[in-house]
Amino acid sequence: MKMLTSEITKLLDKLYNLRGEDSVVLADMEKSRIKATETKERTSNEKTTLQNRIEDLIEEETILAEEGEKLMNALSHIKAEDFKFVLDKLNIDFNPERLSAEVDNMLPKTIEKVQKETAAAKDELVQVESEMNTAIATIEELSIRKDEALANQARLNEYFELALNGNINITRDSITALLEKFDFSEDECREAAKLLMFPEDALYEYERKLKEMEQSGKSISEVFAEAKENVEINEEKEEGASSDIKSISPKEELINLLTELGFDYLDFTNGDLEKVLANYNEKDLRKNVQYAKDNGFKLDMFVENVELLYDKEFETKIKKLIAIGKEPFDIYLNPHILMKYNSYDLENVINKLQESGLDPKIIPLIAY
Repeated sequence: MKMLTSEITKLLDKLYNLRGEDSVVLADMEKSRIKATETKERTSNEKTTLQNRIEDLIEEETILAEEGEKLMNALSHIKAEDFKFVLDKLNIDFNPERLSAEVDNMLPKTIEKVQKETAAAKDELVQVESEMNTAIATIEELSIRKDEALANQARLNEYFELALNGNINITRDSITALLEKFDFSEDECREAAKLLMFPEDALYEYERKLKEMEQSGKSISEVFAEAKENVEINEEKEEGASSDIKSISPKEELINLLTELGFDYLDFTNGDLEKVLANYNEKDLRKNVQYAKDNGFKLDMFVENVELLYDKEFETKIKKLIAIGKEPFDIYLNPHILMKYNSYDLENVINKLQESGLDPKIIPLIAY
């Protein structure tokens, strides 16, 4: 039996967190959404600022070029001697030739500087737009992922409700496939599948402690610590009574037997195990499995058709089919023939085929 150990409790804590509104998956998505939204707003403002800056720089370059050309033309037609009197009286050092040379030297450099600033602003705009588009895509992706996460959460809650009500009949593959979407490790998926498929082992106890926690106001860790302490005290009291044999439930007995015979009991649903238990006979089960192994049948035939585990005529029916020329592999691929007929009816079907002049060996089993 799987006890409610600290490791199991941590795993169930993680699972139960995923079931609620405070799910770490949903919380992480919300944090990412908020961050992406803030990035979108920031980059949107930066984009507007950069676009205005680029427009101003382009306009500045145009004005510099136009006014510079006009100034150069004007200076080329001015002679200082024509204004010598007034320039002397006003004590102004005006040299059109020197000024024209300065403009001719500085204007191209200034225009080039503006062009570089424009190019840098455009490059920054590309980066900002890229960051903004990534943020927008992230927001859209998170919206889709949230819908999927909520659907997965609803499915997980459905599995838990079925398990807690003792009605779960979900395969391990279905459970692990769901848990993988929550980024559980392979070991965690396997352990969680056990807890859900066999809730009487630890899940019921965890649920009981949760209710106790709600009533007492204690945390699940505190409740678990107290329970662990009580277990240790009881174990100390029982020390020395090693001769006492712990009883196990019929289901545990069956699980142990299946494991011994080479099955992974998690391949069976809870409903499958209940069906076998209702018809349980250890001798028949061992006999059928051993006969199947001896004749080259794969054990998954029993997983898909659990009734064969307790079929008292399992060996007899196979021998009848082999006697008419059927190969074990053919029977393995068509287990329905073993499920459909009892030994007597199968014999009648074979006889009728022979009486009709047909060779049962060449008639496909699927047609039986």
